Amino acid sequence: MELRFVTLREIAEKEDTAAQWFHEKWKVPKQAYLECMDDYLSGRTEYGWYMCLDGDMIVGGLGVIENDFHDRKDLSPNICAVYTEKPYRKNGIAGKLLNMAVEDLRSKGIIPVYLVTNHIGFYERYGWEFYCMVQGDGEDELSRLYIHR
Repeated sequence: MELRFVTLREIAEKEDTAAQWFHEKWKVPKQAYLECMDDYLSGRTEYGWYMCLDGDMIVGGLGVIENDFHDRKDLSPNICAVYTEKPYRKNGIAGKLLNMAVEDLRSKGIIPVYLVTNHIGFYERYGWEFYCMVQGDGEDELSRLYIHR
């Protein structure tokens, strides 16, 4: 297993593959991913996309977007679509991707960063703190919103 951690800008030719991979994991329309990825690749935003590759295969990834479908539009940007393929879990991939995204954003003066999750205990390991509860678009239950300062 030879893992490589890259930004989408380093593998721009894989944009369509990446958008399809995220779509399959989260059921958000592929076109929505492509629009965000196009903005990043063209330099219209520094909100990036970060992936872990095993050879040519995407085995983990996450993105950064303005708002991850919740009612606190003032809390931006948001890490979104965090996913690691099951056989690759418990190897620190998501943690490394989270740290990579936070450091990349920090280097561009973009702090703090937020994320929405219902996990408790995972993100805290990587320096995230519970911030508040938010209402997800079209969801009945509130979700936890974390901040990385």
